[in-house]
Amino acid sequence: MRFINPIPFVRDIKLSRYFYEKTLGLKVLEDAGSFVLFETGFAIHDGAALEQTVWGEALGAGEIYGRRNLLLYFEHDDVNSAFESIAPHVELIHPVERQAWGQRVFRFYDPDGHAVEVGEPQRTIQPSG
Repeated sequence: MRFINPIPFVRDIKLSRYFYEKTLGLKVLEDAGSFVLFETGFAIHDGAALEQTVWGEALGAGEIYGRRNLLLYFEHDDVNSAFESIAPHVELIHPVERQAWGQRVFRFYDPDGHAVEVGEPQRTIQPSG
């Protein structure tokens, strides 16, 4: 058994693909229409189509995604440049700040309200002291 990846449900697959491809800079590996897989292993799926596949029915437009119970985590070698590039295009949760464990991160919402975190790679964290 091995974990592969979470697949967030999205309302508008084209908008979400554009967001992750153009705003975050992820490269598309596969686009199957209702499912998009990026080179990093991250994937998104059209919510209504996946609801139909999993539960046998679409739950409807009233279903809310991005419920503040999941954080999509990405790393970037230069967190400051990532912030400058991404921040003007998103609803920020907070700008770059150092976490208790020493890592510098910023957080924002994707088009469906999923919380996204971009942090410096864990290997670059310097012990505090």
